Amino acid sequence: MNAQDGKRPLVTVLGASGFIGSAVAAELVRRPVRLRLVTRGHRPPAAVADAKDVELRTADATDPAALAAAVDGSDVVVHLLADLSGDINWRGADPVAERVNVGTMRHLTDVLRPGPGGRPVTVIYAGAASQVGLTAAPRIDGSEPDEPQGAYDRQKLAAQRVLEQATRAGDVHGITLRLPTVIGCAPGRTTSKGVVAAMTKRALAGEPITMWHDGTVLRDLLHVDDVARAFAAALEHGHELVGRHWLIGSGHGEPLGAVFRRIADLVAERTGRPPVPVLTVDPPEYAELADFHSVEIDASAFRGVTGWQPRLTLDQALERTVDALYRHTVDAPEGPGPRP
Repeated sequence: MNAQDGKRPLVTVLGASGFIGSAVAAELVRRPVRLRLVTRGHRPPAAVADAKDVELRTADATDPAALAAAVDGSDVVVHLLADLSGDINWRGADPVAERVNVGTMRHLTDVLRPGPGGRPVTVIYAGAASQVGLTAAPRIDGSEPDEPQGAYDRQKLAAQRVLEQATRAGDVHGITLRLPTVIGCAPGRTTSKGVVAAMTKRALAGEPITMWHDGTVLRDLLHVDDVARAFAAALEHGHELVGRHWLIGSGHGEPLGAVFRRIADLVAERTGRPPVPVLTVDPPEYAELADFHSVEIDASAFRGVTGWQPRLTLDQALERTVDALYRHTVDAPEGPGPRP
């Protein structure tokens, strides 16, 4: 990775105040780069935002002019923007989601197209392992044909293909990291996303943990800090990764029933209450076949190029997640909630 002006490279992070974006920003601020953090208005964690060589920008990335200004002069753009909104289900296919999940990539590759004598900017994009769809075997390594099932995964794949086309045209140097189920709380944040956080919050509230199956469905779970380290590894090995997608994961599929029971036990240890029950319930109408499909990820291709591997075991990742959400519950100024 070489800077265009001889200085330390300028890395722009789109979506820098989000769940994954906050963790990526916290990881990159320790690297020898200049950092530009672009958000839609939420301030990144103070420890990152106030660090040396960090620039804050507020921009609507769906506006081509605002996006062009936000990434101007960048050597690398880390694209973490995603719209997870939906009327009922975050995988909804509303026009806003399409505009963010696909339209932003189209705008980005357009505004980054180099002029005469210019060098392509590296774009590192956060894809999803679920883009592949329903595979014959649970374990995937990135060689499988893509047959996305839901609207969100189709949009992520469409954005990836825009990036790949722009790379073939010489407009950018594109890299896609397809992420597994990401768990944890990002540094400086008291919120998290995903099924592990949702079930932890239920247990902290004394409510049963629920699942839509018998608990044998496997998920590859990776802590957000290890995901952030994967983006840093991609930054360091960009020239070796350009032009294709790479799977990121722990390499182990964990039965969700066992994961949820461990969450119940961890919450019980912190609250002093008995573990909440883990129950099977009827799935909602918006459930998709992928919700009942087991997944584990072989990330050996990415590991072979970059040397990256997870530092946290699943139990360590679950403990960190429960601890962060428990502290937030205990420190909350209002409302019920467990106490020691």
